[in-house]
Amino acid sequence: MAQLSDDCFAHGGRLMRVDEARELLSKAITPVTGTEPVALHAALGRILAEDIVSPVDVPPAPNSAVDGFAVFHADLDPYEETRLPVVGRVTAGQQDLPAARPGAAIRIFTGARLPDGPDTVMMQEDCIAEGDAGDEHVIIKPGIRKGANAREAGEDVAKGSVVLQRGQRLRPQDVGQAAAVGRREVVVSTRLKVGLFSTGDELREPGQPLEAGAIYDSNRYTIHALLIGLGCQVNDLGILPDRPDVVRSALDEAKADHDLLVTSGGVSVGEEDHIKAAVEALGKLHLWRLAVKPGRPIALGQVGRIPFVGLPGNPVAVVVTFLTIVRPLILRMMGGRDAPPHVFRVRAGFDHKKKKDRREWLRAHLVEDPTGALTAQKFPREGAGILSSLVAADGLVELPEDLTRLEAGAMVDFLPFSEVTQ
Repeated sequence: MAQLSDDCFAHGGRLMRVDEARELLSKAITPVTGTEPVALHAALGRILAEDIVSPVDVPPAPNSAVDGFAVFHADLDPYEETRLPVVGRVTAGQQDLPAARPGAAIRIFTGARLPDGPDTVMMQEDCIAEGDAGDEHVIIKPGIRKGANAREAGEDVAKGSVVLQRGQRLRPQDVGQAAAVGRREVVVSTRLKVGLFSTGDELREPGQPLEAGAIYDSNRYTIHALLIGLGCQVNDLGILPDRPDVVRSALDEAKADHDLLVTSGGVSVGEEDHIKAAVEALGKLHLWRLAVKPGRPIALGQVGRIPFVGLPGNPVAVVVTFLTIVRPLILRMMGGRDAPPHVFRVRAGFDHKKKKDRREWLRAHLVEDPTGALTAQKFPREGAGILSSLVAADGLVELPEDLTRLEAGAMVDFLPFSEVTQ
């Protein structure tokens, strides 16, 4: 198991802009996972650990893009219909091809290899076929350009080209591309082993009786789902009681079997916040104060040499902090490329005031205006503990540090959850 360098999360303790935090992580974090070959059926969502170079041209030979007739373009009258005899027939996958000659057409089907000679394919819908087998002719309309509907060898992928790059996370189309160049398996990063736990005597597992003063532990289930979505191997260590000896022992034991330890809450200066003391006793802890809302505090450190992430306790702050800070951290630990998610420009359907020098993410859903353009509508309540606001939202409106007032109708950046939760 590879490990990060000592004190890789150290910083000055001041309020940090989110871009600065991401830059620090990109420089300090190195991959810690190994590699393994997996079959293509098991490759979805995994991080590629090799460049995929095509050993073949795709397609490997010229072929037809449509059902129709393969012809020599020089035989066609540019102004009048052309009548040609049909001297052969080619289907997809056929190996023995009929001989083509100028002044004649070949009946051909989609994906079939073009015989030597013909350089253009006329769609059958634009042709009139006459006669029967052995005495068949085709009438071709004028005006088709040379090379139409004829795919060249290597038109999609040239032999020797890199079709997929090391570090990218494989999507369905990427898996298909690997198959298209003949790969049955690919080398990917091994799954990051993450130990996940909660602490707090007030927490209860869903389904248990809920007495006064107790709450269900939703954060651990939210984080678990986010980690699984990133391709991690998650070990749910459950809820730890507010006992310093139990917390410390659990952390000490967990460091032997995991690449990363994650929790939420329990890292402030309260008397019952035992995570902070346990991490500091077993390793190092740095409380990052980020200039963001929601989710300003985040704890980053090491238990021994194993990285530790302490997320905020409020559900919305947990999700926002995970998506903006922890997600790129985890991808980098698995060898993924630093590729920021795509944001989209939409119109704001609300007014909003914010503090300068702080980045904010507002929960919002999208609606179409009468012109069909998308407008972001903000959730009416902004509390960091309102998990239902994330359920009702399609994503987050991102407001930059220098903005202090947003007026309805202005264009804003919108981050869809679909960009960062799968």
